[in-house]
Amino acid sequence: MAEATAKKSIAVFGSTGSIGTQALDVIRANPALFEVDILTAQTNDELLIAQALEFKPNAVVIGDEKKYEKVKAALGSTHIKVFAGEVALEEVADFDTYDIMIASIVGFAGLKPTLKAVSKGKVVALANKETLVVAGDIVMKMALDNRSPIIPVDSEHSAIFQCLVGEARNPIEKIILTASGGPFLGKKPNFLVNVKRDHALQHPNWNMGAKITIDSATLMNKGLEMIEAKWLFNLKPEQIEVIIHPQSIIHSMVQFEDGSIKAQMGLPDMKLPIQYALGFPERIQNDFPRLNFRKYPSLNFEEPDLKTFRNLGLAIEALQKGGNAACVLNAANEIAVWAFLKNRIGFLDITAVVEKTMQEITFIEKPTLQEYFESDGEARNFAASLMKL
Repeated sequence: MAEATAKKSIAVFGSTGSIGTQALDVIRANPALFEVDILTAQTNDELLIAQALEFKPNAVVIGDEKKYEKVKAALGSTHIKVFAGEVALEEVADFDTYDIMIASIVGFAGLKPTLKAVSKGKVVALANKETLVVAGDIVMKMALDNRSPIIPVDSEHSAIFQCLVGEARNPIEKIILTASGGPFLGKKPNFLVNVKRDHALQHPNWNMGAKITIDSATLMNKGLEMIEAKWLFNLKPEQIEVIIHPQSIIHSMVQFEDGSIKAQMGLPDMKLPIQYALGFPERIQNDFPRLNFRKYPSLNFEEPDLKTFRNLGLAIEALQKGGNAACVLNAANEIAVWAFLKNRIGFLDITAVVEKTMQEITFIEKPTLQEYFESDGEARNFAASLMKL
């Protein structure tokens, strides 16, 4: 019986996406350590039903209310509680039944349920970078007040987190976030102007969802990660650096005050940071492929091309400006990436939309949570109007 009480109960918010499905792979491989308490999906009812029948959680949420009856009927013969809609995400995040939330809902939509988990002092395995990009100051203060540990799942932030274990008393001089450079590394604007959706979705190293893959192609992803790192590790903007590292073997580095640098390395596989976050502080044995240095005789590093990939420059601008600037940047980018994925705008138009929106929306130096929500809405509406959506 002792083993059963030691199991960690997991709530997977965004269980049908790239991170969610890989998290369930980790849970499936370690049934003695983990059990599933909550599963949520936005529209993928088929996969949500299959996951629920396999893992038998306490509750599921389907975001799309039109699919509620179908999910409820499919799970009718089980004890699983079925909810639907945006508000239900917050309601189940308020449950006492789980230990760890995997926050992997893509985009701004992940903010409210994550805030709810943090307010309850839950462990949050954070895979949704937008939560900290949009309202990092409020989220981290709430986490401190409620003693809610936030363990990053992003490979880069997980790398930094791992490098900092045992270094609590040693101040960070700077962190170095590595970027693969995406599928268009070395390309210039005259090439990028003709890039189509399917081309941009082919990432050389990582298997990710569509939104993050496009953000990687524009380097916006790295900009969002810089902003997230500021809040996660309590850094000043000038302490955060980005370097292009095409092999994606070094996931990120920390430089300490004595000039020593620690790096976390491994093959590009999101299951590793997911497993690390779920098992922390223990490392869990697995059979993932191992890095063979002989297959990587050289590791390369170069400066990012900020002239061509201007999204990274815009994110750095938002990072330095503070206030609601990153919230506006994120909202405009979400709308622009959506439009690009629907073939409504070109690849370089994404940057133009983000830049114009940042210039237009009123800057607020110390926003309340409500003002963050309002800035997000305003930026989305303005960005949509630019593209005539």
